Amino acid sequence: MQSIATETNVVGDLHASRQLTGADRCDSCGAQAYIRVEMNSGDLLFCAHHGREVHAKLFPIAKSWHDESDRLLEQR
Repeated sequence: MQSIATETNVVGDLHASRQLTGADRCDSCGAQAYIRVEMNSGDLLFCAHHGREVHAKLFPIAKSWHDESDRLLEQR
């Protein structure tokens, strides 16, 4: 199955993937990751800030884009 990135929170084959946890860290700064990007060469993890920074560059070439940054807005 070939995945096609679209402007949704979860695209590609990551629908069944596990939720990101506090143990998942941003590859750019080490903060908690809320975005997982599957590339041909492997997965990249980003915090919400760095995910927004790289979105325009990586989204068109990503195999899938999994974004849980809306969890930052949840009331506890």
